[in-house]
Amino acid sequence: MRIRLSARFPRAVHAVAVAAAVVVTGAGFVGVSAQPASATPPGIPSKATAQSQLNALTVATEGSTSGYSRDLFPHWITISGSCNTREQVLKRDGTSVVVNSSCAATSGRWYSPYDGATWTAASDVDIDHVVPLAEAWRSGANSWTTSRRQSFANDLSRPQLIAVTDNVNQSKGDQDPSTWQPSLSSYRCTYSKMWITVKYNWSLRLQSSEKSALQATLNTCNS
Repeated sequence: MRIRLSARFPRAVHAVAVAAAVVVTGAGFVGVSAQPASATPPGIPSKATAQSQLNALTVATEGSTSGYSRDLFPHWITISGSCNTREQVLKRDGTSVVVNSSCAATSGRWYSPYDGATWTAASDVDIDHVVPLAEAWRSGANSWTTSRRQSFANDLSRPQLIAVTDNVNQSKGDQDPSTWQPSLSSYRCTYSKMWITVKYNWSLRLQSSEKSALQATLNTCNS
């Protein structure tokens, strides 16, 4: 866990900005904000699809973390130009995001659906791996190639990456839904559907207690 040196901003009500912003930095670079972001990862399935995917997942005893290292899941990688995966998610999940010539976010607003907090400094936001890297390792990724693990750790096509409050991400660690779910109860249904579809699409196993927790939450979903 990294130590926070900057002061926290108070929680605020999330406001969606719809206009682009132009800012001139001290170095003279003009940064134009990204288009209004959806603040929602792609590929979140319906309740029915998530249920079908959950039913298809293999239930097995959880594996060991022996041999695990985050370095075996290379991230963040360059996605486009000078922008890496973290920066891409910050632009996608934020509103009125302005970046500099290195693609670093210099301003914007980020709403964390895990806890309902809004932040105005990118340094207060982490990119969460919905299915943690260590959890993936214990669920089958230990047998993957490094290339496949890299693709998993930087997956922008499925709901595997999401911008959230940094301390919340750190408190989650590598826990599965049987021991950790978002404190904002209204998001737990979405979180469970995200978790299920990521495990399904990457052919990862799940343990019995994990499946029970996912099923219990899925039962609360409306659609």
